[in-house]
Amino acid sequence: MSADGTVGAFDADGRPTRILPLGHLLRISLYWLGLTSVFSGLDILNSRLQFTGLVPKGREGLGALEISILGTFIAILVQPTVGSISDYTMSRWGRRKPYIFVGSVLDLLFLYGIATSNTIVAIAAFVALLQFSSNFAQGPFQGYVPDLVAAPQVGLASGLMGLFSALGNILGFAVAAIATALSATDPNAFFYGTMALGLIEFTTMLAVVIRVDEGRRAKPREGRSWWTIARETWATDILRERSFIWLVGSRFFVMLAAALMTNLSVFYLAQSFGFDADETGRTKLVLLGVVAVGVILAVLPASRLSDRFGRKPVIYCSCAIGACGLAVLASATAIPVAMAGAAAVAVSSGAFLAVDWALMTDIVPKASAGRYMGISNVATASSGTVALAVGGAAVMDTFNSLLGYGAGPRAALWFGVGCYLVGALLLRPVVERRRTAEARAVDPAGA
Repeated sequence: MSADGTVGAFDADGRPTRILPLGHLLRISLYWLGLTSVFSGLDILNSRLQFTGLVPKGREGLGALEISILGTFIAILVQPTVGSISDYTMSRWGRRKPYIFVGSVLDLLFLYGIATSNTIVAIAAFVALLQFSSNFAQGPFQGYVPDLVAAPQVGLASGLMGLFSALGNILGFAVAAIATALSATDPNAFFYGTMALGLIEFTTMLAVVIRVDEGRRAKPREGRSWWTIARETWATDILRERSFIWLVGSRFFVMLAAALMTNLSVFYLAQSFGFDADETGRTKLVLLGVVAVGVILAVLPASRLSDRFGRKPVIYCSCAIGACGLAVLASATAIPVAMAGAAAVAVSSGAFLAVDWALMTDIVPKASAGRYMGISNVATASSGTVALAVGGAAVMDTFNSLLGYGAGPRAALWFGVGCYLVGALLLRPVVERRRTAEARAVDPAGA
Protein backbone atom coordinates (compact mmCIF):
# COMPACT_ATOMS: atom_id res chain seq x y z
CA MET A 1 0.00 0.00 0.00
CA SER A 2 1.24 3.47 -0.80
CA ALA A 3 1.04 6.37 1.59
CA ASP A 4 -2.19 7.68 0.09
CA GLY A 5 -3.99 4.38 0.62
CA THR A 6 -3.83 3.05 -2.92
CA VAL A 7 -2.22 -0.16 -4.06
CA GLY A 8 0.69 0.58 -6.40
CA ALA A 9 0.42 3.00 -9.31
CA PHE A 10 -1.72 3.24 -12.42
CA ASP A 11 -0.88 3.45 -16.10
CA ALA A 12 -2.25 5.99 -18.57
CA ASP A 13 -5.35 3.86 -19.18
CA GLY A 14 -6.12 3.65 -15.45
CA ARG A 15 -4.97 0.04 -15.12
CA PRO A 16 -3.03 -0.83 -11.92
CA THR A 17 0.62 -1.66 -12.50
CA ARG A 18 1.44 -3.64 -9.37
CA ILE A 19 1.67 -7.42 -9.89
CA LEU A 20 -0.37 -9.12 -7.16
CA PRO A 21 0.65 -12.36 -5.43
CA LEU A 22 -1.44 -15.42 -6.28
CA GLY A 23 -2.86 -15.54 -2.75
CA HIS A 24 -4.36 -12.08 -3.20
CA LEU A 25 -6.00 -13.08 -6.47
CA LEU A 26 -7.40 -16.21 -4.83
CA ARG A 27 -8.91 -14.23 -1.94
CA ILE A 28 -10.61 -11.84 -4.36
CA SER A 29 -12.01 -14.76 -6.32
CA LEU A 30 -13.17 -16.80 -3.32
CA TYR A 31 -16.14 -14.55 -2.59
CA TRP A 32 -17.51 -15.40 -6.04
CA LEU A 33 -17.94 -18.95 -4.77
CA GLY A 34 -20.11 -17.70 -1.91
CA LEU A 35 -22.17 -15.30 -4.01
CA THR A 36 -22.96 -17.73 -6.80
CA SER A 37 -23.67 -20.64 -4.45
CA VAL A 38 -26.55 -18.69 -2.89
CA PHE A 39 -28.58 -18.19 -6.04
CA SER A 40 -27.75 -21.49 -7.66
CA GLY A 41 -28.66 -23.11 -4.35
CA LEU A 42 -32.09 -21.49 -4.49
CA ASP A 43 -32.84 -24.28 -6.95
CA ILE A 44 -34.17 -25.69 -3.67
CA LEU A 45 -37.25 -23.60 -4.39
CA ASN A 46 -37.81 -25.43 -7.69
CA SER A 47 -37.72 -28.70 -5.77
CA ARG A 48 -40.28 -27.35 -3.33
CA LEU A 49 -42.48 -26.32 -6.26
CA GLN A 50 -42.16 -29.73 -7.88
CA PHE A 51 -42.53 -31.98 -4.85
CA THR A 52 -44.30 -30.16 -1.98
CA GLY A 53 -47.49 -28.95 -3.65
CA LEU A 54 -46.83 -25.21 -3.47
CA VAL A 55 -48.45 -24.90 -6.93
CA PRO A 56 -50.77 -27.14 -8.97
CA LYS A 57 -49.20 -29.71 -11.29
CA GLY A 58 -48.32 -28.20 -14.65
CA ARG A 59 -47.86 -24.70 -13.20
CA GLU A 60 -44.35 -25.13 -11.83
CA GLY A 61 -42.76 -22.75 -14.35
CA LEU A 62 -45.24 -20.00 -13.53
CA GLY A 63 -44.65 -20.53 -9.81
CA ALA A 64 -40.90 -20.17 -10.25
CA LEU A 65 -41.45 -16.96 -12.20
CA GLU A 66 -43.76 -15.53 -9.52
CA ILE A 67 -41.11 -16.17 -6.89
CA SER A 68 -38.27 -14.51 -8.80
CA ILE A 69 -39.66 -11.68 -10.90
CA LEU A 70 -39.80 -8.86 -8.32
CA GLY A 71 -36.32 -9.69 -7.08
CA THR A 72 -34.93 -9.49 -10.59
CA PHE A 73 -36.07 -5.91 -11.06
CA ILE A 74 -34.56 -5.05 -7.68
CA ALA A 75 -31.25 -6.66 -8.68
CA ILE A 76 -31.17 -4.72 -11.96
CA LEU A 77 -31.60 -1.42 -10.10
CA VAL A 78 -29.50 -2.06 -7.00
CA GLN A 79 -26.32 -3.64 -8.33
CA PRO A 80 -25.20 -0.88 -10.75
CA THR A 81 -26.43 1.92 -8.48
CA VAL A 82 -24.65 0.73 -5.34
CA GLY A 83 -21.59 -0.20 -7.41
CA SER A 84 -21.47 3.37 -8.72
CA ILE A 85 -21.94 4.83 -5.23
CA SER A 86 -19.06 2.69 -3.99
CA ASP A 87 -16.79 4.32 -6.60
CA TYR A 88 -17.13 7.52 -4.54
CA THR A 89 -17.19 6.01 -1.04
CA MET A 90 -14.48 6.86 1.51
CA SER A 91 -14.27 4.86 4.75
CA ARG A 92 -11.73 3.18 7.02
CA TRP A 93 -12.51 -0.09 5.26
CA GLY A 94 -12.07 1.40 1.81
CA ARG A 95 -14.72 1.99 -0.81
CA ARG A 96 -15.95 -1.58 -1.42
CA LYS A 97 -15.78 -3.52 1.86
CA PRO A 98 -18.59 -1.82 3.87
CA TYR A 99 -21.14 -2.83 1.23
CA ILE A 100 -19.77 -6.38 0.98
CA PHE A 101 -19.99 -6.94 4.74
CA VAL A 102 -23.46 -5.44 5.27
CA GLY A 103 -24.92 -7.21 2.24
CA SER A 104 -23.59 -10.60 3.33
CA VAL A 105 -25.00 -10.26 6.86
CA LEU A 106 -28.42 -9.32 5.50
CA ASP A 107 -28.29 -12.30 3.13
CA LEU A 108 -28.20 -14.63 6.13
CA LEU A 109 -31.33 -13.02 7.60
CA PHE A 110 -33.29 -13.14 4.38
CA LEU A 111 -32.30 -16.73 3.64
CA TYR A 112 -33.78 -17.63 7.03
CA GLY A 113 -36.99 -15.94 5.92
CA ILE A 114 -37.03 -17.98 2.70
CA ALA A 115 -36.34 -21.20 4.60
CA THR A 116 -39.23 -20.67 7.04
CA SER A 117 -41.85 -19.38 4.56
CA ASN A 118 -44.50 -21.67 3.15
CA THR A 119 -46.45 -19.56 0.66
CA ILE A 120 -45.53 -18.21 -2.77
CA VAL A 121 -46.13 -14.62 -1.62
CA ALA A 122 -43.91 -14.88 1.46
CA ILE A 123 -41.13 -16.69 -0.39
CA ALA A 124 -41.23 -14.12 -3.20
CA ALA A 125 -40.99 -11.26 -0.67
CA PHE A 126 -37.89 -12.70 0.98
CA VAL A 127 -36.31 -13.54 -2.38
CA ALA A 128 -36.79 -9.88 -3.34
CA LEU A 129 -35.10 -8.79 -0.11
CA LEU A 130 -32.30 -11.27 -0.75
CA GLN A 131 -31.79 -9.79 -4.21
CA PHE A 132 -31.46 -6.36 -2.63
CA SER A 133 -28.88 -7.40 -0.03
CA SER A 134 -26.90 -9.70 -2.32
CA ASN A 135 -26.60 -7.08 -5.05
CA PHE A 136 -25.81 -4.44 -2.42
CA ALA A 137 -22.64 -6.49 -1.85
CA GLN A 138 -21.99 -7.74 -5.37
CA GLY A 139 -22.14 -4.38 -7.17
CA PRO A 140 -19.17 -2.91 -5.27
CA PHE A 141 -17.33 -6.25 -5.15
CA GLN A 142 -17.20 -6.48 -8.93
CA GLY A 143 -14.96 -3.43 -9.02
CA TYR A 144 -12.02 -5.27 -7.47
CA VAL A 145 -10.55 -6.75 -10.66
CA PRO A 146 -10.40 -3.37 -12.49
CA ASP A 147 -9.29 -1.74 -9.20
CA LEU A 148 -6.45 -4.08 -8.38
CA VAL A 149 -5.33 -6.29 -11.27
CA ALA A 150 -2.55 -5.28 -13.68
CA ALA A 151 -2.88 -5.97 -17.41
CA PRO A 152 -0.67 -9.11 -17.47
CA GLN A 153 -2.82 -10.70 -14.75
CA VAL A 154 -6.28 -9.95 -16.15
CA GLY A 155 -6.55 -13.32 -17.91
CA LEU A 156 -5.50 -15.21 -14.77
CA ALA A 157 -7.75 -13.16 -12.47
CA SER A 158 -10.72 -13.59 -14.77
CA GLY A 159 -9.98 -17.30 -15.07
CA LEU A 160 -9.98 -17.63 -11.29
CA MET A 161 -13.19 -15.61 -11.11
CA GLY A 162 -14.78 -17.92 -13.64
CA LEU A 163 -13.51 -20.99 -11.83
CA PHE A 164 -14.82 -19.95 -8.42
CA SER A 165 -18.11 -18.71 -9.89
CA ALA A 166 -18.59 -22.04 -11.62
CA LEU A 167 -17.60 -23.97 -8.50
CA GLY A 168 -20.02 -21.82 -6.51
CA ASN A 169 -22.78 -22.74 -8.93
CA ILE A 170 -21.88 -26.40 -8.58
CA LEU A 171 -21.72 -26.18 -4.78
CA GLY A 172 -25.08 -24.41 -4.60
CA PHE A 173 -26.76 -26.92 -6.89
CA ALA A 174 -25.16 -29.75 -4.91
CA VAL A 175 -26.63 -28.40 -1.66
CA ALA A 176 -30.02 -28.15 -3.38
CA ALA A 177 -29.72 -31.68 -4.80
CA ILE A 178 -28.79 -33.16 -1.41
CA ALA A 179 -31.69 -31.33 0.24
CA THR A 180 -34.04 -32.63 -2.46
CA ALA A 181 -32.90 -36.21 -2.00
CA LEU A 182 -33.13 -36.00 1.81
CA SER A 183 -36.54 -34.32 1.72
CA ALA A 184 -38.13 -37.70 1.00
CA THR A 185 -37.34 -38.74 4.59
CA ASP A 186 -36.51 -35.47 6.44
CA PRO A 187 -39.08 -32.62 6.38
CA ASN A 188 -36.40 -30.15 7.55
CA ALA A 189 -34.00 -30.88 4.68
CA PHE A 190 -35.00 -27.81 2.66
CA PHE A 191 -34.52 -25.55 5.72
CA TYR A 192 -31.03 -26.85 6.47
CA GLY A 193 -30.01 -26.65 2.84
CA THR A 194 -31.13 -23.03 2.52
CA MET A 195 -29.28 -21.93 5.64
CA ALA A 196 -26.12 -23.76 4.54
CA LEU A 197 -25.99 -21.43 1.53
CA GLY A 198 -25.85 -18.38 3.78
CA LEU A 199 -23.02 -19.83 5.87
CA ILE A 200 -20.99 -20.56 2.74
CA GLU A 201 -21.34 -16.97 1.55
CA PHE A 202 -20.58 -15.45 4.96
CA THR A 203 -17.39 -17.51 5.31
CA THR A 204 -16.05 -16.52 1.90
CA MET A 205 -16.93 -12.88 2.57
CA LEU A 206 -14.54 -12.84 5.53
CA ALA A 207 -11.61 -13.69 3.23
CA VAL A 208 -12.28 -10.45 1.34
CA VAL A 209 -13.10 -8.11 4.21
CA ILE A 210 -10.21 -9.22 6.41
CA ARG A 211 -7.44 -9.96 3.91
CA VAL A 212 -7.92 -8.05 0.63
CA ASP A 213 -6.14 -4.70 0.24
CA GLU A 214 -8.15 -1.87 -1.29
CA GLY A 215 -7.20 -0.37 -4.64
CA ARG A 216 -7.48 3.17 -5.96
CA ARG A 217 -8.82 6.01 -3.86
CA ALA A 218 -12.46 7.03 -4.17
CA LYS A 219 -13.46 9.38 -6.97
CA PRO A 220 -14.16 12.93 -5.72
CA ARG A 221 -17.85 13.74 -5.25
CA GLU A 222 -17.25 17.43 -6.02
CA GLY A 223 -20.12 18.52 -3.79
CA ARG A 224 -22.73 16.26 -5.36
CA SER A 225 -25.26 14.46 -3.17
CA TRP A 226 -25.45 10.69 -3.00
CA TRP A 227 -28.84 10.87 -4.71
CA THR A 228 -27.28 12.73 -7.62
CA ILE A 229 -24.53 10.12 -7.91
CA ALA A 230 -27.09 7.32 -7.78
CA ARG A 231 -29.07 8.91 -10.63
CA GLU A 232 -25.90 9.38 -12.67
CA THR A 233 -25.46 5.61 -12.70
CA TRP A 234 -28.17 5.50 -15.36
CA ALA A 235 -27.05 8.57 -17.32
CA THR A 236 -27.02 8.24 -21.11
CA ASP A 237 -23.27 8.82 -21.39
CA ILE A 238 -22.90 5.06 -21.07
CA LEU A 239 -24.36 4.71 -24.58
CA ARG A 240 -21.11 6.11 -25.96
CA GLU A 241 -19.38 2.90 -24.84
CA ARG A 242 -20.73 0.95 -27.81
CA SER A 243 -18.58 -2.14 -27.34
CA PHE A 244 -19.74 -2.33 -23.74
CA ILE A 245 -23.41 -2.16 -24.76
CA TRP A 246 -23.03 -4.89 -27.39
CA LEU A 247 -21.11 -7.07 -24.96
CA VAL A 248 -23.83 -6.75 -22.31
CA GLY A 249 -26.39 -7.86 -24.90
CA SER A 250 -24.25 -10.82 -25.92
CA ARG A 251 -23.71 -11.80 -22.29
CA PHE A 252 -27.46 -11.72 -21.64
CA PHE A 253 -28.33 -14.24 -24.37
CA VAL A 254 -25.43 -16.60 -23.60
CA MET A 255 -26.23 -16.62 -19.89
CA LEU A 256 -29.93 -17.05 -20.66
CA ALA A 257 -29.11 -20.17 -22.65
CA ALA A 258 -27.01 -21.64 -19.84
CA ALA A 259 -29.64 -20.68 -17.25
CA LEU A 260 -32.23 -22.76 -19.09
CA MET A 261 -30.24 -25.89 -18.27
CA THR A 262 -29.53 -25.02 -14.64
CA ASN A 263 -32.81 -23.35 -13.66
CA LEU A 264 -35.00 -26.00 -15.26
CA SER A 265 -32.91 -29.05 -14.34
CA VAL A 266 -35.25 -30.25 -11.58
CA PHE A 267 -38.23 -29.98 -13.94
CA TYR A 268 -36.24 -31.70 -16.73
CA LEU A 269 -35.40 -34.71 -14.58
CA ALA A 270 -38.78 -34.95 -12.83
CA GLN A 271 -41.01 -34.26 -15.83
CA SER A 272 -39.09 -35.49 -18.89
CA PHE A 273 -37.71 -38.61 -17.19
CA GLY A 274 -40.46 -39.15 -14.60
CA PHE A 275 -38.17 -39.18 -11.56
CA ASP A 276 -39.42 -38.75 -7.97
CA ALA A 277 -37.72 -36.45 -5.42
CA ASP A 278 -35.11 -39.01 -4.36
CA GLU A 279 -34.21 -40.02 -7.92
CA THR A 280 -34.10 -36.36 -9.02
CA GLY A 281 -31.76 -35.43 -6.17
CA ARG A 282 -29.41 -38.38 -6.68
CA THR A 283 -29.29 -38.00 -10.46
CA LYS A 284 -28.65 -34.31 -10.15
CA LEU A 285 -25.64 -34.97 -7.89
CA VAL A 286 -24.14 -37.18 -10.60
CA LEU A 287 -24.95 -34.49 -13.15
CA LEU A 288 -23.16 -31.92 -11.01
CA GLY A 289 -20.08 -34.12 -10.85
CA VAL A 290 -20.00 -34.19 -14.65
CA VAL A 291 -20.50 -30.43 -14.78
CA ALA A 292 -17.73 -29.83 -12.24
CA VAL A 293 -15.23 -31.78 -14.32
CA GLY A 294 -16.23 -29.91 -17.47
CA VAL A 295 -15.91 -26.51 -15.80
CA ILE A 296 -12.57 -27.24 -14.16
CA LEU A 297 -11.12 -28.52 -17.41
CA ALA A 298 -12.29 -25.45 -19.34
CA VAL A 299 -11.85 -22.32 -17.21
CA LEU A 300 -8.12 -21.76 -16.88
CA PRO A 301 -7.14 -23.11 -20.34
CA ALA A 302 -9.78 -20.85 -21.89
CA SER A 303 -8.37 -17.78 -20.12
CA ARG A 304 -4.86 -18.64 -21.31
CA LEU A 305 -6.06 -19.19 -24.87
CA SER A 306 -7.85 -15.85 -24.80
CA ASP A 307 -4.61 -14.12 -23.82
CA ARG A 308 -2.93 -15.62 -26.86
CA PHE A 309 -5.63 -15.64 -29.54
CA GLY A 310 -8.08 -13.01 -28.30
CA ARG A 311 -11.21 -13.04 -26.15
CA LYS A 312 -13.81 -13.09 -28.92
CA PRO A 313 -12.64 -16.26 -30.72
CA VAL A 314 -12.80 -18.20 -27.45
CA ILE A 315 -16.30 -16.88 -26.71
CA TYR A 316 -17.47 -17.88 -30.20
CA CYS A 317 -16.19 -21.40 -29.57
CA SER A 318 -17.91 -21.53 -26.18
CA CYS A 319 -21.23 -20.55 -27.80
CA ALA A 320 -20.91 -23.30 -30.41
CA ILE A 321 -20.10 -25.93 -27.78
CA GLY A 322 -22.96 -24.77 -25.55
CA ALA A 323 -25.49 -24.88 -28.39
CA CYS A 324 -24.45 -28.44 -29.24
CA GLY A 325 -24.70 -29.44 -25.58
CA LEU A 326 -28.24 -28.07 -25.19
CA ALA A 327 -29.31 -29.80 -28.39
CA VAL A 328 -28.08 -33.12 -26.99
CA LEU A 329 -29.91 -32.50 -23.69
CA ALA A 330 -33.13 -31.56 -25.47
CA SER A 331 -33.17 -34.75 -27.53
CA ALA A 332 -31.72 -37.21 -24.98
CA THR A 333 -33.85 -40.21 -24.05
CA ALA A 334 -31.28 -41.76 -21.71
CA ILE A 335 -29.49 -40.21 -18.74
CA PRO A 336 -25.94 -41.03 -19.99
CA VAL A 337 -26.67 -39.10 -23.19
CA ALA A 338 -28.04 -36.21 -21.15
CA MET A 339 -24.86 -36.26 -19.07
CA ALA A 340 -22.78 -35.84 -22.22
CA GLY A 341 -24.86 -32.82 -23.24
CA ALA A 342 -24.53 -31.30 -19.76
CA ALA A 343 -20.76 -31.77 -19.90
CA ALA A 344 -20.61 -29.80 -23.16
CA VAL A 345 -22.68 -26.97 -21.64
CA ALA A 346 -20.36 -27.01 -18.60
CA VAL A 347 -17.27 -26.63 -20.78
CA SER A 348 -18.99 -23.78 -22.61
CA SER A 349 -20.04 -22.03 -19.40
CA GLY A 350 -16.63 -22.36 -17.77
CA ALA A 351 -14.88 -20.86 -20.77
CA PHE A 352 -17.47 -18.11 -21.15
CA LEU A 353 -17.40 -17.04 -17.49
CA ALA A 354 -13.65 -16.57 -17.54
CA VAL A 355 -13.18 -14.98 -20.94
CA ASP A 356 -16.29 -12.78 -21.08
CA TRP A 357 -15.30 -11.29 -17.72
CA ALA A 358 -11.78 -10.61 -18.98
CA LEU A 359 -13.16 -8.90 -22.09
CA MET A 360 -15.51 -6.78 -19.96
CA THR A 361 -12.62 -5.82 -17.69
CA ASP A 362 -10.55 -4.85 -20.74
CA ILE A 363 -13.10 -2.42 -22.16
CA VAL A 364 -14.79 -0.68 -19.17
CA PRO A 365 -13.53 2.73 -17.89
CA LYS A 366 -11.39 1.79 -14.91
CA ALA A 367 -12.19 4.73 -12.61
CA SER A 368 -15.92 3.87 -12.82
CA ALA A 369 -15.49 0.11 -12.55
CA GLY A 370 -18.22 -0.30 -9.92
CA ARG A 371 -20.76 1.39 -12.17
CA TYR A 372 -19.88 -0.42 -15.40
CA MET A 373 -19.34 -3.86 -13.92
CA GLY A 374 -22.64 -3.47 -12.04
CA ILE A 375 -24.50 -2.59 -15.22
CA SER A 376 -22.85 -5.49 -17.03
CA ASN A 377 -24.28 -7.82 -14.44
CA VAL A 378 -27.78 -6.71 -15.33
CA ALA A 379 -27.46 -9.46 -17.93
CA THR A 380 -26.68 -11.99 -15.21
CA ALA A 381 -29.46 -10.82 -12.90
CA SER A 382 -32.13 -10.83 -15.60
CA SER A 383 -31.12 -13.96 -17.50
CA GLY A 384 -32.33 -16.35 -14.81
CA THR A 385 -35.74 -14.70 -14.56
CA VAL A 386 -36.15 -14.56 -18.34
CA ALA A 387 -35.21 -18.25 -18.41
CA LEU A 388 -38.09 -18.91 -16.02
CA ALA A 389 -40.47 -16.48 -17.74
CA VAL A 390 -39.86 -17.57 -21.34
CA GLY A 391 -38.32 -21.00 -20.92
CA GLY A 392 -40.41 -22.00 -17.91
CA ALA A 393 -43.76 -20.20 -17.74
CA ALA A 394 -44.15 -19.69 -21.51
CA VAL A 395 -42.37 -22.52 -23.33
CA MET A 396 -42.27 -25.30 -20.72
CA ASP A 397 -45.79 -24.94 -19.31
CA THR A 398 -47.27 -24.37 -22.80
CA PHE A 399 -45.62 -27.40 -24.41
CA ASN A 400 -46.49 -29.53 -21.38
CA SER A 401 -50.10 -28.60 -22.03
CA LEU A 402 -49.97 -29.09 -25.80
CA LEU A 403 -47.75 -32.16 -26.20
CA GLY A 404 -47.98 -33.85 -22.82
CA TYR A 405 -46.35 -33.46 -19.42
CA GLY A 406 -42.58 -33.78 -19.91
CA ALA A 407 -42.30 -32.23 -23.36
CA GLY A 408 -42.00 -28.72 -21.94
CA PRO A 409 -38.45 -28.85 -20.51
CA ARG A 410 -37.13 -30.25 -23.80
CA ALA A 411 -38.77 -27.45 -25.79
CA ALA A 412 -37.21 -24.89 -23.44
CA LEU A 413 -33.76 -26.35 -24.07
CA TRP A 414 -34.25 -26.04 -27.85
CA PHE A 415 -35.09 -22.39 -27.26
CA GLY A 416 -31.72 -22.12 -25.50
CA VAL A 417 -29.89 -23.31 -28.62
CA GLY A 418 -31.22 -20.25 -30.42
CA CYS A 419 -30.13 -18.01 -27.56
CA TYR A 420 -26.52 -19.14 -27.94
CA LEU A 421 -26.64 -18.20 -31.62
CA VAL A 422 -28.04 -14.73 -30.86
CA GLY A 423 -25.34 -14.20 -28.20
CA ALA A 424 -22.61 -14.98 -30.73
CA LEU A 425 -24.10 -12.58 -33.29
CA LEU A 426 -24.27 -9.71 -30.77
CA LEU A 427 -20.57 -10.18 -29.97
CA ARG A 428 -19.50 -9.25 -33.51
CA PRO A 429 -19.59 -5.41 -33.13
CA VAL A 430 -17.50 -5.52 -29.91
CA VAL A 431 -14.07 -3.95 -30.46
CA GLU A 432 -11.48 -5.99 -28.61
CA ARG A 433 -8.35 -4.34 -27.29
CA ARG A 434 -4.96 -5.90 -27.78
CA ARG A 435 -3.67 -6.96 -24.39
CA THR A 436 -0.08 -7.14 -25.60
CA ALA A 437 0.06 -3.35 -25.76
CA GLU A 438 -1.34 -3.07 -22.26
CA ALA A 439 1.15 -5.57 -20.95
CA ARG A 440 4.06 -3.55 -22.36
CA ALA A 441 2.67 -0.46 -20.64
CA VAL A 442 3.12 -1.92 -17.18
CA ASP A 443 5.64 0.07 -15.16
CA PRO A 444 8.22 -2.36 -13.75
CA ALA A 445 8.79 0.00 -10.82
CA GLY A 446 5.20 -0.51 -9.77
CA ALA A 447 5.43 -4.27 -9.72
